Amino acid sequence: MKYPMIHICYRVLDLQASEEFYRNAFGFEIGRKKDFPDGGFTLSYLVCPGLPFELELTYNYDQKDPYVVGNGYSHLAVGVEDLEASHQRHTELGLNPTVLKGLTAGKTKFYFLTDPDGFRVEIVRRTAAELEN
Repeated sequence: MKYPMIHICYRVLDLQASEEFYRNAFGFEIGRKKDFPDGGFTLSYLVCPGLPFELELTYNYDQKDPYVVGNGYSHLAVGVEDLEASHQRHTELGLNPTVLKGLTAGKTKFYFLTDPDGFRVEIVRRTAAELEN
């Protein structure tokens, strides 16, 4: 039995700012968006073209204070073939990426961005073959 990933959900304080962050940083597009006025919320599903996984952004109309992200080490991860070029692009966009890091000395493998609500996104070096699978 298989359990493929469908989506991850983040509750966001400013839907437009979050959509813009994921569009600019990673090329996500709004796949679908649904307002639930009686429930007081909007769901925005962001997709990477050609991939089945979605990022669900939930915007609750009455939320005034930022959500507490928590002290767990939770994050979303995306892959990229040219890590250094991606890091440079995110720097030029003013997204304040962390320094390139690796778990093995001398081998850079990843860096992080933080979205408008404080959620961390890990950008991981992947080969073209790994990105296709």
